[in-house]
Amino acid sequence: MELGSRALLCKLLLLQSSSVLLAGASGLATAGSSVVSESVESWASGARAVLRCQSQRMVWTQDRLHDRQRVVHWDLGGGPAGGPARRLVDMYSAGEQRVYEPRDRGRLLLPPSAFQDGNFSLLIRAVEQPDEGLYTCNLHHHYCHLYESLAIRLEVTDDRLAAGAHWDGEKEVLVAERGAPALLTCVNRAPVWTDRHVEEAQQVVHWDRQPPGVPHDRADRLLDLYASGERRAYGPPFLRDRMAVGADAFARGDFSLRIDPLEPADEGTYSCHLHHHYCGLHERRIFHLRVTEPAAQPPPRDSPGNGSSHSGVPGPDPTLARGRSIINVIVPEGRAHFFQQLGYVLATLLLFILLLITVVLATRQRRRGGYEYSDKKSGKAEGKDMNMAEFAVATGDQALCRNEDIQLDYKNNILKERAGLAHNPLPAKNIDLDKEFRKEHCR
Repeated sequence: MELGSRALLCKLLLLQSSSVLLAGASGLATAGSSVVSESVESWASGARAVLRCQSQRMVWTQDRLHDRQRVVHWDLGGGPAGGPARRLVDMYSAGEQRVYEPRDRGRLLLPPSAFQDGNFSLLIRAVEQPDEGLYTCNLHHHYCHLYESLAIRLEVTDDRLAAGAHWDGEKEVLVAERGAPALLTCVNRAPVWTDRHVEEAQQVVHWDRQPPGVPHDRADRLLDLYASGERRAYGPPFLRDRMAVGADAFARGDFSLRIDPLEPADEGTYSCHLHHHYCGLHERRIFHLRVTEPAAQPPPRDSPGNGSSHSGVPGPDPTLARGRSIINVIVPEGRAHFFQQLGYVLATLLLFILLLITVVLATRQRRRGGYEYSDKKSGKAEGKDMNMAEFAVATGDQALCRNEDIQLDYKNNILKERAGLAHNPLPAKNIDLDKEFRKEHCR
C-alpha cells in the first residue's frame, strides 16, 4: 500500500512537472519582441521608398476544415530491436483520431477533448513487451509554425512491486506491469493549443518612426494594422497621405511601408513590429532611412536653351549646381493677352505723338510772338522820327510868328517861363533817323 501511494505521488509530481515544462516552453515563445534584422536604407529625395517587412508566420491562413492546423501525434522509437521511430497515433484539433497499426486499434486512446483542456496523454489499455521503448508526444501548430515535444520512456516488467514512475534527470521513466494499463502523461494548457477563435484579435502590426536623435521609447507611431481589417493612421494628414501598407498585407505576409514621394524630412529610424500574441510571435525589424539628393540628369544634346554649344557637347546647367533641378515651363499666350499688349504699345505711341505735337505748336507760337514784337518796335521808331521831322519843320514855320510881341498877364512864374521859351525857341536839332532806328532795333 505504501509503495502504491508513493508511485501515485511520484506520478502526480511528474505530471505537474511536465505541464510546467511545456507551459514554460510556450511562455518563452511569447516573451518580449526580438530584433530580427537591422539595415540601412538610402533613397533619393522625391523617389518612392519601400521599407520591406515580410513574415510568412503572420500570414492569415486559418483554414475552412475545422482548424486542422493543430495536431498531436505519438511516436515510438528505441525499442528492443533498436529500429527507427514509427508513428502510433495522431489527432487533429477537429477531434479525428488515426491509429496506424492494426494491432493498436482499440488499445491506444487519446482524450477526445484534448484540444479543449490541453490533456494529450496516451492510454495503453494492455501493455505488452513490444510496447517498451521511448515515446514522444509531439505537438504541431502549422499556422503558428510551432513544434513542441515531450519524451517518456516505457519499461515493461512482470513484477508488480517494481511498477511505478521516476525521473532520470532528463525525462520521465514509467515502469508498467505486463497486461496492466499504462498512462503516458502529456499536458500542455497554453492558449495556443486550447483556444481556436482568438487568433484574429491577437494579431497586430505597427510601424514606428524615430527622428534623428530621438530614443526608441519616444518613437512616433505611424500605423496600426489588425488582422480583422481595422487600420489606424497617426500623424499629420500630409504625412499620412504619403505612407501606406498594402491592403492585402495579412494575406501575403508583406507589411512593407511605402513612402511616396520621399522628402528630406522623412529621414530617421523606422521600426516594423510584428505581434502575434496567439502564436507567441514578437519580432521587430529596424530600418535606418537616409535621404539623398536626386541624381542629376544630363540635358539633351540637340535641345536649345540647355547649354548646348555648336560642337554638339552640352554645357553645364547652372540650375543643377544648386542641388535641385529647375524646369522652365513656357505657357502659350492667349489672343486676349496679345491684344492687351498691343493696346499698351499703341497708347504709349499715341501719347508720344500728342506730346510731340504740343511741343511743335508751342515752339511755333513763340516764334510768331517774337516777330510781332519786332514789327511793333520798328513801327514805333519810324512814327517817332516822322513826328520829330514834322516838329522840326513846324518849329521853322512858327519862327515867323514869334517875332511879334504879345503882352500877356501871367499868373505865376511857370506860365511866364513857358511864354519865354515860346518867344525864344531853342535852335533846331538835326536828327539822324537811320541812327535812331538802329538804336531802337538793337533794344
